Amino acid sequence: MAEKMILHPSSSTVVFAVLLNVFFTGTYGNQVPLILWSSGGSPIPEASPPAGHVVSSSQLSSLLASVLSSGPRAVVLFQQDKLSIDDFTVFGGVFGNEEDGAFPNLKSALQNSSGQLVLPSVSQLGSSRIVQLLQEQLRTTPLYLEPKNLAQLHLSASDPALLVVRLPYSGTDVSSSKDDLRANDGVIGRILDIMKAQAIPYTAIYTAHGPSQVIQEQSLDSQLVGRSLLQTNVYAPVQFNDSSNNACILFWANNFTVSVYQGKWEMTNLTTQTFAQTPKLDGSKCSDTDSRLSINYENVLGFKSFRVTFVMSQRDYKVSARKWFTLDQILLEYDNQNTTLNDTRDIYAPGEYSYHCESVNIFSSAPRTPSATQWMLTFGGFQIQGFSVTKGRFSYANDCASFFTPAIWMGLLTSLLMLLILTYGLHMIMQVCTMDRFDDPKGPTISVPQNE
Repeated sequence: MAEKMILHPSSSTVVFAVLLNVFFTGTYGNQVPLILWSSGGSPIPEASPPAGHVVSSSQLSSLLASVLSSGPRAVVLFQQDKLSIDDFTVFGGVFGNEEDGAFPNLKSALQNSSGQLVLPSVSQLGSSRIVQLLQEQLRTTPLYLEPKNLAQLHLSASDPALLVVRLPYSGTDVSSSKDDLRANDGVIGRILDIMKAQAIPYTAIYTAHGPSQVIQEQSLDSQLVGRSLLQTNVYAPVQFNDSSNNACILFWANNFTVSVYQGKWEMTNLTTQTFAQTPKLDGSKCSDTDSRLSINYENVLGFKSFRVTFVMSQRDYKVSARKWFTLDQILLEYDNQNTTLNDTRDIYAPGEYSYHCESVNIFSSAPRTPSATQWMLTFGGFQIQGFSVTKGRFSYANDCASFFTPAIWMGLLTSLLMLLILTYGLHMIMQVCTMDRFDDPKGPTISVPQNE
């Protein structure tokens, strides 16, 4: 049988709701937010806590005593495993206009309350003792509810009651966090609907045992416009400065691998040595027409000294009436030997742009024979700019991916084929004409002899 609870009616209902747009978006260590609202009545007399103030356990006890002294003494406590103020700011839908927020029922409950207030930062000690504090104020035993047993909840308004609903929260990634919060919001909505259907005035509290670590969703506003997005990567690009200490060459790759073939392939990854550390750029230079970026290494593929040099030039082309820069070649120097990689003819961009390509493979021209040495450079997320660098940042990137991709060509050709079929069909229909003469029905009929 479902347990009966008697609730004491109150002449006035006190509202104590949490305003979530309270200028807080950071992480609060061992502090959690607390939302408290009632089904109606006069607002809470206390003022909002000042910005940045952490509500202690004693202050929380005083606030609860003030609210419950004149408000509904039927209290529903929604206690989540983990919760932070960032859960509301990231997943939204409480006080804003978001239609896809994770808290539609909580938003509706706050909008229908007669007053709103926020406690964005309550000490974890106070939050962990909230059941004990409420039990002392109401002088009743808490009743722990499971979401699956909500249909058995039956209330009446005579004596105080304390309902405790535990809500899970894993928060392993963005998708699961939003799903957990949306499911918990559904439980909140079902319980509030039961309270409303039974006409029971209530005071509801939404808090947690401890803070959560919110996984931030990527915002498009934080990205740069266009294709020069590499400024947000973990490592800064390699930068060479001119005599005035202004950046004149920039180079970046999220993966930089050098491979050599001497009977078999050997490979080494230079990404960390190039970008996570400060490389030696001896031999680099830059001017308005020619630039060289030389990156020096030690102990690469068995060579004590190893240097990679990007040779770039900028020329004025009359046909396009603008300047273009090209990566003419890449020089490899290793233990008094050198190799030139000329397979760079497709790496070019307007003079004021950078060049970007998601994947670049550059081979040396030596034939693959047992006695010959062949080199291969592999770049992932390759971007380079040798001219017109401003403020140490890449300019808009000329990407190697053409606008007319194979998928676009397939769509265009398919559309053209369908258009030709439609045109041919219309042409055939327009050629159909009616007969200009008909047989005379009063004349002799045509007789066709048949051989028996």
